[in-house]
Amino acid sequence: MQDPIALYYWPTPNGWKISIALEEFTLPYTTHLVDITAGDQHGAAFRAVSPNGRIPAITDPDGPDGAPISIFESGAILQYLARKTGRFGGANERARIAVDQWLMWQMGGLGPMAGQAHHFLKFAPNKGHEIPYAQDRYRSEVARLYTVMDTQLAQTRYLAGPDYTIADMACWGWASLWEGQQQTLDDKPHFSRWLEEVGARPAVRAGQALHLDLRPS
Repeated sequence: MQDPIALYYWPTPNGWKISIALEEFTLPYTTHLVDITAGDQHGAAFRAVSPNGRIPAITDPDGPDGAPISIFESGAILQYLARKTGRFGGANERARIAVDQWLMWQMGGLGPMAGQAHHFLKFAPNKGHEIPYAQDRYRSEVARLYTVMDTQLAQTRYLAGPDYTIADMACWGWASLWEGQQQTLDDKPHFSRWLEEVGARPAVRAGQALHLDLRPS
């Protein structure tokens, strides 16, 4: 049996990408909590694994050529796991290109924009910083991105085509928090269908549930 992968994790949408992926790939893993509310991400030990000081990160004892490897950045981890297992990364070159497109779209667009929406719509007001311009900007941009997803999902079952892939794993966590981003599903039936279908997968449910009790309400 393969030695377990070390997952450096906190229950956030970015952390869920990899907890979900490890469940989907059925790879053994151990969880190392990095409490970002307490500043654990700034510690030297974690920085040795993730130089940018952000979760998630992994250490695979069975890396390339059998040597251990540490990987940071969720998109890079997802691509690595797909190559390692030969699963969920696209069955041929055209499919792999489609997966990469939507994975990069998530990393460069959906994740950052949804994160800013959460910050300015939820966390900043709780700290006494109400900034209407920022709220409107990020609320509107997230709505645009979900419309992009809805348009794509009107044509394909999953984001990159007929098959479930790491692109779906990357997007689902942020998309599942649409209410906190002050979005509506009323005009996005295909996006809504995808949210429900992906969210019903046992591995997705298990990955999101990992230490969910530590997540603030």
